[in-house]
Amino acid sequence: MRISIIGAGYVGLVTGLCFSEMGHEVLCIENDPEKIDSLRKGRIPIFEPGIEGLLSEHVRKGRFRVEEDPREILQTEITFLCVGTPSRKNGEMDLRFLESAAVDVGGVLREKEGYHVVVVKSTVIPTTTETTIVPILEKSSGKKAGRDFGVAMNPEFLKEGSALRDFMNPDRVVIGALDERSGNCVRSLYRDFRCPIVEVSLSTAEMIKVASNAFLATKISFINEIGNICKSMGIDVRKVAEGMGYDERIGPQFLRAGCGFGGSCFPKDVSGLIAEAERRGLDPVLLRSVLKVNEVQPLKIIELLENRIKIDGKRIGVLGLSFKPDTDDIREARSRIIVGELLRKGAIVRAHDPKAIDNFRKEFPDVEYLRSAKECVEGCDAILIVTEWPEYADPSIYEERLVIDGRGVVKTNNYEGICW
Repeated sequence: MRISIIGAGYVGLVTGLCFSEMGHEVLCIENDPEKIDSLRKGRIPIFEPGIEGLLSEHVRKGRFRVEEDPREILQTEITFLCVGTPSRKNGEMDLRFLESAAVDVGGVLREKEGYHVVVVKSTVIPTTTETTIVPILEKSSGKKAGRDFGVAMNPEFLKEGSALRDFMNPDRVVIGALDERSGNCVRSLYRDFRCPIVEVSLSTAEMIKVASNAFLATKISFINEIGNICKSMGIDVRKVAEGMGYDERIGPQFLRAGCGFGGSCFPKDVSGLIAEAERRGLDPVLLRSVLKVNEVQPLKIIELLENRIKIDGKRIGVLGLSFKPDTDDIREARSRIIVGELLRKGAIVRAHDPKAIDNFRKEFPDVEYLRSAKECVEGCDAILIVTEWPEYADPSIYEERLVIDGRGVVKTNNYEGICW
C-alpha cells in the first residue's frame, strides 16, 4: 500500500519505517527543511536503537522518502497523522499541530478523486477525532467523512528504546473507525500480525491509549509510595515487588520503585485525562495523586543526600539524564528536577549520560558534562544515579564515594537506595 505520514517525529519515523520494512511504500511529510535534508541523507535527529540502519536501507531502496509539500499525499491511499500533542499549562492537550495537519490533509483531499483514509495516530483525549478532527477534514476538503473519505484512530504503544520491536511485535493493535470501510483499510495493514486486533469506536480507541498510560503511571507511583513506606521500615521494596509480581493479577512490569516516571507520554496523558475529567465536572482524585507522588519522588534522593552531607559547595555527580535508558529524551526527566534542586542548594554539579548530554546542556549550561561515568565520578563528594544505564552497574568506578541510587542499579560499600 502507498502510505503517507504527517510528521517526521518519533512516532512518525518509527511508524513509517516499520511500514517500509513490511514492504509498503511510505512518504513522510515534514515542514522542517533541516530535518528533511538530514533524513534524506540517512541521519536520524533522535536516538532509537536500530532506526538509523532502517532509515538508510529504505531510503536507498526507495521505500521511504521525505517531502515538504502536502500535495504529495495525492499519490497515497492512506494518511497517518503523527504530530505532537503537548500539554498546555492547564494540563489540556495542545491540538494546534494536529488541527493544522488536518487542515492541510483536507485541502489535499479536496483535489483528490477516489477514496482516501485519514488515520489519527497522535495521542488525544477521547472524542477529539470525532468532534474536532472530522469537522476540520470535512470543512477543508468540502467532502463528507464516511462517504467520500474514511477516518480511523490507530493509537501507538511504543516504548522509547524498544520502539521498533514494539511496533513489529505488539501486544495488540487497536483500531477505532468511523465506519466499516475505514476500519477494513487500516486492518489490512496489520493482517500478518499475530496479536489481538481490537476494533472499536473512535473514542474508545482514544481512551484505550490514555487509560493504558494512566494505569502504568499509577503502578509506578503506587510502588514508589510503597517503597517510601518500606524505606522507613527497613524493608527492601524490590523484594516486595518481586513477591507481588508473581501474582498474575498484578504482574512484575512497572513495579520498579525509584525516582519516578518521565518522558513525553505518561505525564502528558495523565494530565490531559485529569483536565478532561475536571471539564466534565468530575473529581479525578486518584489520577491527581499519581502526579503528586511523581512530583515529589525525585526530591527523596535529595533528602537522602542531605541526611549524609551538606550539599552547598560540594561536587555532586549525576549519572543519567535521559528519562530512561536507550533514549536521548529528557522530556519530564526526573534528572531535571534533581539537577535543578542541586544547583539551587549550591552544589557543583557534574553529569554524565551516554546519549542525552547535548539535549540536557541546552537547559542546564552551567553543569559540567563528562565523557564517561568514571570521569564524572572522579573528584565528586557524592554520586546520584538517576537513570539505569548499564554502564553504571560497575561498582569499581565508585570506589568509596557515597552513592545514592535512585534506580537500583548498583551496590557499593558506601551506598543508600532511594526506597531500600
